[in-house]
Amino acid sequence: MGLSLGIIGLPNVGKSTLFNAITAAQADAANYPFCTIDPNLGIVSVPDRRLERLQEIYQPQKKVPTSIEFVDIAGLVKGASKGEGLGNQFLSHIRNVDALVHVVRCFDDPNVVHVDGSVDPTRDIEIIEAELLFKDLESLEKRMAETERRTTSGDKKAAAEMELYERTRHHIHSNRLMRYFQAQNEEETDLLRGLHFLTNKPVMYVCNVSENQLHKENDHVRQVRTIADKEGATVTILCAGVEAELSRLNAADQQVFLHDFGLTEPGLFTVIREGYALLHLITFFTTGPKEVRAWTIEQGTRAAQAAGSIHSDFERGFIRAEIMSFGDLDRYGTESAVRENGELRIEGRDYVMQDGDIVFFRFNV
Repeated sequence: MGLSLGIIGLPNVGKSTLFNAITAAQADAANYPFCTIDPNLGIVSVPDRRLERLQEIYQPQKKVPTSIEFVDIAGLVKGASKGEGLGNQFLSHIRNVDALVHVVRCFDDPNVVHVDGSVDPTRDIEIIEAELLFKDLESLEKRMAETERRTTSGDKKAAAEMELYERTRHHIHSNRLMRYFQAQNEEETDLLRGLHFLTNKPVMYVCNVSENQLHKENDHVRQVRTIADKEGATVTILCAGVEAELSRLNAADQQVFLHDFGLTEPGLFTVIREGYALLHLITFFTTGPKEVRAWTIEQGTRAAQAAGSIHSDFERGFIRAEIMSFGDLDRYGTESAVRENGELRIEGRDYVMQDGDIVFFRFNV
């Protein structure tokens, strides 16, 4: 679907180290600010044990996981919205992603420079949010200037738009993120959507802790949780250094390494899955002797649209969808057993797809 997550944060908080571990792209990471200038891009598979189980059942020639794009965006600093630290360039990169992974430094280490001289997650988050708000205000005021010119020429619709923009400006001046702005109707929602506000993007926080604090929450992490709870955001705790080490190991050595740290899986798996959920995505599967494959769709997608995500002909000539849930197939072990137990369903084009549906689309073009 081409959906992407932008990794943001202050310089030197572990963003590029995290990105390296997620994508194994080996983007530059070093102990000084502005190590990253151009955004690094990486497309990664979404870990899904269900796909492993389908491979076990069907023994296909190949398996194809679904994927998501991560963008490593250079560190923002105070004044970024006014161009500090190449800020405007970095902020434009944020505009192009669908959601944000905000990495927050939650460890003390005198050997790792902090751009503001000390570790303070609340201050760090407020700096990033303020810069995003300043950029949103700049975008809004440009639109307001354009709309004002239309009002002077007698455009009544422009006058109504200005009223909306005045309310929006008051909201931003109150230091409130745009995802908390209440549009009064669908028309207002559409107008604001066209402005691509940075603070309207969904956010998840990643607390980068030291390896000896993976299993206990320090005061820094508790600060992030307090902010996330107010925003309704999720929090993931990991050690970027540990994840980087894990990414360099083979599967067998990874298991030993995880065991040594008392972990059941890499923390990055959680980041990827949470990012997938943050974008309100679900997975359906197609199966057969040639391949088992995971497909990404948005929650609420109907069967005909899901068919179209595979090929436009499937949607155009849609007849029906033959569906079983992963849970039923996992329990019974074979397709034939699912059928015998009456768990195979025939659904029409308006059926709303559910996460874990295994589908065979019937179509005729």
